[in-house]
Amino acid sequence: MILRFLLLLLFCACSSPLNFSQIKVVEVIDGDTVRLENGKVLRYIGIDTPEVRRKEDKRWVFDPQPFALEAKEFNRSLVEGKSVRIEFDIERQDKYGRLLGYVFLDGVFVNAKLLEEGYGVIYTRPPNVKYVDLFISLQKKARQNKKGLWGSYEVVSAEDAHKFIGEIRTVKGKVRNTYQSQRCIFLNFGEDWRKDFTVVIFRDSWKYFREKGIDPLTFYKGKIVEVTGRIREYNGPEIIISIPYQITVIH
Repeated sequence: MILRFLLLLLFCACSSPLNFSQIKVVEVIDGDTVRLENGKVLRYIGIDTPEVRRKEDKRWVFDPQPFALEAKEFNRSLVEGKSVRIEFDIERQDKYGRLLGYVFLDGVFVNAKLLEEGYGVIYTRPPNVKYVDLFISLQKKARQNKKGLWGSYEVVSAEDAHKFIGEIRTVKGKVRNTYQSQRCIFLNFGEDWRKDFTVVIFRDSWKYFREKGIDPLTFYKGKIVEVTGRIREYNGPEIIISIPYQITVIH
């Protein structure tokens, strides 16, 4: 009896749709997130697109950020209702339980295509960095050609960054001082780190800067830079960066 029960469990597990070499996308949630036929939510690795909704009182509210609907619609045109191949990196899930993957369909690398057309920006966190060089080259071209959001968004000043909490933006300002803790390096753009704009680089990303001969603690101090990413609120507005390409020295 026990043997029959174990065999039944094994059969059910094997018959469930967990074959990620061919699995259908049943719903596009936004530009970088989809739901699969097995019920799992998949977050695309390496990119970040504008949000279609925000959380308010523990529920999701429809409140699309600039260029969010365009990114969602482009993603939908690529994958919704279609069977895709999912490739994983070092980490297969994030802290929210979502799958993390690279999506391929009919020769199209979906993560890369979204960057190439300017529907999102690079969002790479170690150790999932398999395609980071490709992503950098595609974003460079999209930015140079002002494709997608690169042609729609204006660069904002560090002083105005607080007006764009939760949005993807390029922020320009002078790095007035820097600080290193055990976990992070902070690039401070104002006199008061508790309320002024800050760039944060976590310890697991320091090596990517030092591989390029950059010590973030000293290299950026006193320079005017532009940094691109999602602005979040934590002791004032901040952007977390993981690779040198996310920050550009202007002079």
